[in-house]
Amino acid sequence: MGFIKAFAGALGGTFADQWKDFIMPMSNVPATAGLIPAVNVGTNNGRGSNTKGSENIITNGSKILVPDGYALITLQDGAVTGMVSEVGGYTYSSDDPNSKSLFAGDGFVASTITQTWERFKFGGIPGTQQKAFYVNLKEIPNNKFGTQSEIYWDDAYLNTQAGAVTRGTYTLRIIDPILFIKKFVPVSYVQGEGGVFDFADMNNEASEQLFNEVVGSLSAAFSNYTNDPSKGNRITKIQGDQIGFAQSLSQAVEDAYQWKTDRGLEIVKVAIMAIEYDEKTKAVLHDVQRADSLSGSRGDSFMQQSVARGMEAAGQNGGGAGMAFMGMGMNGAASVMGATSQGGGAGYSNPNLSFNKPQEAAPATEDKKEEDPYERLAKLKKLLDQGVISQEEFDAAKAKLLGV
Repeated sequence: MGFIKAFAGALGGTFADQWKDFIMPMSNVPATAGLIPAVNVGTNNGRGSNTKGSENIITNGSKILVPDGYALITLQDGAVTGMVSEVGGYTYSSDDPNSKSLFAGDGFVASTITQTWERFKFGGIPGTQQKAFYVNLKEIPNNKFGTQSEIYWDDAYLNTQAGAVTRGTYTLRIIDPILFIKKFVPVSYVQGEGGVFDFADMNNEASEQLFNEVVGSLSAAFSNYTNDPSKGNRITKIQGDQIGFAQSLSQAVEDAYQWKTDRGLEIVKVAIMAIEYDEKTKAVLHDVQRADSLSGSRGDSFMQQSVARGMEAAGQNGGGAGMAFMGMGMNGAASVMGATSQGGGAGYSNPNLSFNKPQEAAPATEDKKEEDPYERLAKLKKLLDQGVISQEEFDAAKAKLLGV
């Protein structure tokens, strides 16, 4: 009914060395190959009851090697009759009651293959001639993607829509060999002399379809990544996070095209080679970088330097707000700097403050003390950090308050 395990593990063992003829994957195939025809290797001596010896055909008595990183699939009339993903050597027998059709082992394939096997296994007794193929279970590299025009996504950190042109590569893995053959590989590759199914082949229309689907999923993938709180919502991290963005892209293609559930394919890693943001996104990123540079201790240091420069300028011109500041004395100046440093992280909002229209002046009274210009400056800095006012508005107000 299928295969009898002759030995497991390393293929160079004593048992394996006794085989003069055996079946194994075609040699000299690229790393981007997904489906590889089985070929006979040896001198055609000691074949046992396998007297046919045809390539890509398994007959009774055939000796089969399954290398690490491959799964053997047999088909008859387009139906799956057997599958082996355990490393080792096997003998094919269609009439031995101890033979099995499925050897999934304990690898990552074992957890997914049983249900698929029940869906697609051969309904009757397998014949003695089986077409044989090997499926590459290793990571398949160098699958390219790229956009010719901008893609757009909503970015939580930037709090706006972002756009970019991007290109890169990804590695994929076949996680269900039966689904891969039955639902994705074109019939021409499993009938006659179909040859190697190569994901990098420019004439492979199935591979080209994957390229189009990945490009069509990039916008959703960028959105998945930048709006995931666990990623910190930072688009600047994306080029160095091959695994994290791969998960976002894999989820996007699964949502849109069901790669895992319908085709047995999964994106493992992604390397983004370049991102070219559109002009609006560049401007927003520049503003965010400036805001970041003024946050925390760096912002506190910047404000203290600004106050010190204001003191120096006030001493030189001797008038206006500068004279008021000098009248405070050195202890007063130190207090202003301390207040500025403490005010950076508390958060401040003044709904009555507007830089678009002048404020109505409050009636002057002898008891009402005019607000200190440097306390006012500290409040304006908080508004700048919160994004309530722009850098230009802050600079203009600072110059006016400091008299410089």
